[in-house]
This record gives sequence, C-alpha cells and structure tokens, in this order.
Amino acid sequence: MTQLTTASGIPVNDNQNSITAGPRGPVLLQDFHLIEKLQHFNRERIPERVVHAKGSGAYGTFTVTHDVSKYTKAKLFAAIGRQTETFLRFSTVGGEKGSADTERDPRGFAVRFYTEEGNWDLVGNNTPTFFLKDGIKFPDFIHTQKRDPQTNLKSAQNVWDFWSKAPESLHQVTILFSDRGTPDGYRHMDGFGSHTYSLINDAGERVWVKWHFKTLQGIRNLTAAEAQRLAGVDPDYAQRDLFNAIATGDYPRWSVEIQVMDDARRAAWEAQTGWDAFDLTKVWPQGEFPRIPVGILELNRNPDNYHADVEQAALSPSNIVPGLGYSPDKMLQARLFAYHDAQLYRVGTNHQHLPVNRPRCPFHNQQRDGAMAVANGGAAPNYDPVHADVPAVGGFGHGDAGWPVEGNAGRYDTRATDDHFTQAGNLFRLLTEEGKRNLIANIAGSLSNADAATQDRQIGHFLKADTAYGQGVAEAIRALQNQA
Repeated sequence: MTQLTTASGIPVNDNQNSITAGPRGPVLLQDFHLIEKLQHFNRERIPERVVHAKGSGAYGTFTVTHDVSKYTKAKLFAAIGRQTETFLRFSTVGGEKGSADTERDPRGFAVRFYTEEGNWDLVGNNTPTFFLKDGIKFPDFIHTQKRDPQTNLKSAQNVWDFWSKAPESLHQVTILFSDRGTPDGYRHMDGFGSHTYSLINDAGERVWVKWHFKTLQGIRNLTAAEAQRLAGVDPDYAQRDLFNAIATGDYPRWSVEIQVMDDARRAAWEAQTGWDAFDLTKVWPQGEFPRIPVGILELNRNPDNYHADVEQAALSPSNIVPGLGYSPDKMLQARLFAYHDAQLYRVGTNHQHLPVNRPRCPFHNQQRDGAMAVANGGAAPNYDPVHADVPAVGGFGHGDAGWPVEGNAGRYDTRATDDHFTQAGNLFRLLTEEGKRNLIANIAGSLSNADAATQDRQIGHFLKADTAYGQGVAEAIRALQNQA
C-alpha cells in the first residue's frame, strides 16, 4: 500500500483521527495534516466556464490523407500520412457544469493540434453558424441563456425576446430546434470551425477557409422526448458514451475537410448573393464551394484525470501556427481576445504550463513569474534586446501579414439591409416532412412560454424565411394554447 503523505511529502501516520486535547477535544491547530486537507478541499474547484461548462474530452491523432500544400505552408499538413497529436473537448454551451448532456443546445467541438510549430486550437461547434455576427452582443445573448437575475430560473421569455429582436439569429435557431439540436452523444455529430479562417501558402497567397469535421460513425439524433428522458435518468449520457467507446477500442473518427474561397471568388459571390463571406450567421453553399478532404481525426485515449486534462484544458482561437490565419469575421475577432482572457481568469496566469495546454515543441519567451510558474525560463534572460535587423513585414511566425482594411474606423450597422431569412428558409425546405414537424413542435413548445408580442415578432421572422414555416409555428402555438 502506498504511503500517504502531505503535499510536501511528509508521511501521514493517521488519516482517521484528528489531534485533540484529550479524547473529547477540542481539536488542536497543530494538526497540520487536518488543516492542509480542509484548506485544499475548500479550494479544489476552479471557476466554472461561463459557457461550455459541461464537457468531455479525449486525446487522439490527426492523420493527413490529402495534399493541401498549395493552400498552406503549415508543417502539420506537409506530407500525406503525417500524424499530429490532438485533444478534443466536447461540451454543451448554455448549461452549468451539472446540467444534462442531452439538453437542446449547440455542442462545443474544440480541437487542439499539438504541432511541431506550436499549438493550433480550432475552437468550434457542431453547427456551421451562430446566433450573432458581432461579439459586442455576446454577453447579452449568453445572459438570456442563463438564469434570470430575479427568479434564478431559465426564462423562455428572455431567450425569445432576444432572438425575436435579433433576426440574424434565425438560421441558428432553425438548426437548434431541428433534430440536430439534440445529438445522440458526441460521437454521432459533425463539427465545424464555424468561423471563416484563412490558409497561407509558401508564396504568401491567402485563401479563406471553412473547416468541417464529418463524423464517420454516422449522424444520430435523439427525439425531444428521448433527450428529455435521458436528462432525468442519465444526465451524463454523452460523457459515458464517449468514455466507454474509447475504453473498449471503438475509437470515434471524423473526416477533416475544408471549403476554400479566394478573394476574387469571394468578391463575385458577395456581389451575386448580397451575403458577407465573413458573416458567422451564414454558410457557404457546398454546391458552389465543395468540401475538400484533408485528413482523419481519431480519438483513441481517455484522459487519466478529468480535472487535469478536461476541466483545465484552455483552448483559444488565437492559437494559430504559421500557414494559418484569421479573417475579418467580427465574432472571431472578439473571441481572439475573450477566450485567452477567460483562461487567465479561470485557470491562471501560467495555464499554458499545464500538461494539457503545454506545447509539445520547444518554446521560449520572456514571460516570467506569476502563480504556478512551473516553466519559468531558468537562467535565461527575461527580456528581448532591441534588434536592428527587424524582419520584413510578413516574416513573423504567429499571425500573418494581414489583409487590406476597407473604410474608416467606426461602428457600422448593416442589420437593416442584411438578409437574415433566405438561408434559414433554404434549410427549412431541405428538411424531411418529419423533420419539419419536429422543428415546428420543438419551437412551439418553447416559444409558447413567451408573451404574445414576442411570439408575433418571432413568427414574423419565420414567415419571411418560409410561409409554411411561420404558419406551422403559429398553428402549433394555437393548438398548445387551446389545450391549456
């Protein structure tokens, strides 16, 4: 049996009885083992993520299967057959850490690639779109998904009031209330980078890119009734399914694919459709921009310790490697700051030193000290001297040389002219008749809990997307009201 010790390695001879003054006490302050044990217990929780609090994760590998070197100089794509260690964290978005895995909610799909040039984090969802196109409204939106400040209850009124006044959310709302809103665990859903990113090749040429992860297990969704039942009897359903599959060697896999758009094609497509290629509420039609295969992602190792690897995993879309880049997507630009900042608060100043976050390649910087500075640079200088031979623009590794900026700095509001309805209507028309019925029933069950003015606003959006969509929701809400 392993000898129990204090955190400082001192043997503990009795872990059953406190040191007391006599057999009936009181307890003495000198019992440091007792004090240390209680102090650590009081501090063993780190702050919960504001979003994506309930999650699961696993390690795996990414293997290149197709040559995409004409698009990117990133070394992880340099040769067919090349493998890169990965970590993937799945999550629900709106619920607390103890919420059910099967709630109707987008699912986080956040992949870390431990490349030889540093960590690349592709932090996405199981949906290709989102509710917003500008990060300035993200805190407001998330507040509607959380608990009401007075009642401390979830509020359908708050949710639909926000959505009904933000018609840009309609496309994502349609996805969320379809059968895709309750996926059957994490293995049977697709993942998306969602944002528009960019790839840069050896010649410095940039293309815009959308990342897709297509499940090789096949798409499976839960009915609303089954998702609700599982929330009661097995709230950790997705966690259990993922862990057990990997533990028994049934390794889940995804085909990694990209859509590509160069600047000339982007300009022509935007002129033709009136849509912004960088708008997170829109998709790029796959008929015009077909998916290009890149590789296979496989999850094949469960973490040994959930807290160390899954809870402390700190991913950020700002982590890119040479050959990869960002885009003018406003939501992405906000996340480049917000994600890293959230982990500085939640996990700590030196969260990159933790094993799950530490790069697998050598790293060197002048960052020193702070809490838990495990890798503190040793005797190396903690400053970088001034260099006279500054490299030419574009010669640096992190980030890229940038793209031309159009217009003057200012707050630009395009909501009055943007098309929020066509793509949502297209999605509705693509659904099977059963899928349409489920979508309408799911929406009506939730929207019926909002006030009449909110219902009218939201139904107006559905009608603009597709007449049958709006009429179906209105009729379903009337039927529920007549039953009440």
